[in-house]
Amino acid sequence: MEKKITIAGFGGQGVMAIGQMLGYASCKAGGNALFLPKYGPEQRGGTANCTVTLADTEIGAPESRFVDTLIALNQPSLERFLASVRPGGLVLLNSSLCRWNGGRDDVKLAEIPADDIAREIGSPKVANIVVIGAYIALSGVLTERRMLDAIEEKLGKRPELLEMNRLALKRGVESATPRT
Repeated sequence: MEKKITIAGFGGQGVMAIGQMLGYASCKAGGNALFLPKYGPEQRGGTANCTVTLADTEIGAPESRFVDTLIALNQPSLERFLASVRPGGLVLLNSSLCRWNGGRDDVKLAEIPADDIAREIGSPKVANIVVIGAYIALSGVLTERRMLDAIEEKLGKRPELLEMNRLALKRGVESATPRT
C-alpha cells in the first residue's frame, strides 16, 4: 500500500499539522511516511500545502505527478490541485469554504462542512481535525485510535485542547460520506 495525499489551504488552517499527524500516525502503526511541506513566507493567510506519502514499504520518490487524494480546505486550493488527482482518486473538500463545480467525473468526492462542524464543537481551529477524521474513515489507511494517539502526541503540551480535538476527530469520522 502506498498513498499520496496533497493537503492544501490557507496558512493558519492547520495544513501542516494534518500532514505531520498523518505521517506520525503511520509511523507509529509500523508504516513509513514522507512529509513534504510547501508554503510561502507569508504563512498565516497565505497559501500552504504539503504532500504526504503513507506506505507499508520503503518510499521511493517524494513527489509524483498524481496523488491518490486531495484534501482541499479552501476554493483556491481545490482549483489549483484538482488536476493532480489520479482517476479513481478521492477529493475531500471543506464544503464550508469550497464549492464543487464539477469538471471531473472520474474521482470520488466527499464534501465535509469542516468549519461548520468545528464551530458547533466550539472552536474553528479544530476544522483540520474534522478533516483528518473524514479522511481516515474514507481511506481506511489508519485507525481512529492511531490517529487519536497522534493528535494526543502533538497536543500533549496543551491537555485542555484534547477533548475538543477528540470530539472533532469523531465528528469527522461520522461525517465521512463519499458522493460519486
